[in-house]
Amino acid sequence: MAIIQTKDLKIGMMVTDDVFSKAGQLIVRKDSILSRQMISHLKFYSIEQVNIYEGQTALDIQDAVQKRNGAETTQLERILQSAEYKEFKKDYSTNVNMLQNNVNDIILRNTPIDAPSLVRETVKIFDKNEGYFSFFGMLHSMKQIDDSTFAHSVNVAMIARLIGTWSGFDEETLDLLTLSGLLHDVGKCQIPDEILMTPRKLTNQEYQFVKMHAQFGYEILKNQDLDMRVKQAALYHHERCDGTGYPFGHDITKLSDFECIISIADVYDAMTADRCYRSGLCPFEVISFFEEEGLQKYHPKYITPFLQRIANTYLNSDVLLSNGDTAKIIFLNERLTRPIVQLKKDNTFLDLLNNPHIYIQAII
Repeated sequence: MAIIQTKDLKIGMMVTDDVFSKAGQLIVRKDSILSRQMISHLKFYSIEQVNIYEGQTALDIQDAVQKRNGAETTQLERILQSAEYKEFKKDYSTNVNMLQNNVNDIILRNTPIDAPSLVRETVKIFDKNEGYFSFFGMLHSMKQIDDSTFAHSVNVAMIARLIGTWSGFDEETLDLLTLSGLLHDVGKCQIPDEILMTPRKLTNQEYQFVKMHAQFGYEILKNQDLDMRVKQAALYHHERCDGTGYPFGHDITKLSDFECIISIADVYDAMTADRCYRSGLCPFEVISFFEEEGLQKYHPKYITPFLQRIANTYLNSDVLLSNGDTAKIIFLNERLTRPIVQLKKDNTFLDLLNNPHIYIQAII
């Protein structure tokens, strides 16, 4: 056990004891995995320090939930035990390795990229699993096995293709959008691992260098025989519709559909993934982030239906609430992160829209 100052708390830490406000109100229950919102609540109630299990991260959330629910298996465990996942894992690893080999050949030997093979392998995985209820769960599970830039790029490609499918794109456009996802972060190959993988906060100089990956990526791709939309997605995927992005501060009037879609897929996958410097967020926390900040930064034509579809994916799923209770999502309110849930302990219904102090901490 370690005593941690509230200002030093990190997402994914696990508390050893119930935490109460000065008025005696329970704020955080014992064995809770700290989320961004939970840490904000602790600061709001002026809690100065918290007892934390040493060495615990959000990866232990499955054990914490099982401890609370007895022998019930978690959603992640059910996914990992499925036949669909075993086949998915094999195909996924093949795709990631193929992408890595292609990118290395471009950089080291200046060879043409094998775009048809890369797209074909990605589409094969997508077509097998698009309708599977745990599509996003399987993508998330792979991040615990491989959190490389190449794995992230495969995830972005499939999420972008899903958005394009929902938007009614034709097959040729979907294939180009998929290729854009696969190659959007190619410029990170020019950034040393000791910077990309450091658990500490980057210096301003390091951060400015990392931001150069968008331009590095365009330089790598500009002489390849590729559709210009693919090259520009690498250059502009960190631009935002309100003009706050980089490298050029372009706004919605200067951004293409591809760039807008890749930016959404990129941020969603990055925020739900575990990183060396923080644990991945629950999908509902990411939806909350988009609801609070993303509706201005991301194209409304794509971000609104994307969030609705993501939330619908978890309808009837079991969840862990911030107060330690487990429940099932029964109905989605207009504010997607505040659904009506049915509590497991007594089968009563709880409308999170009317209980702002309680929120979804994890899918279980």
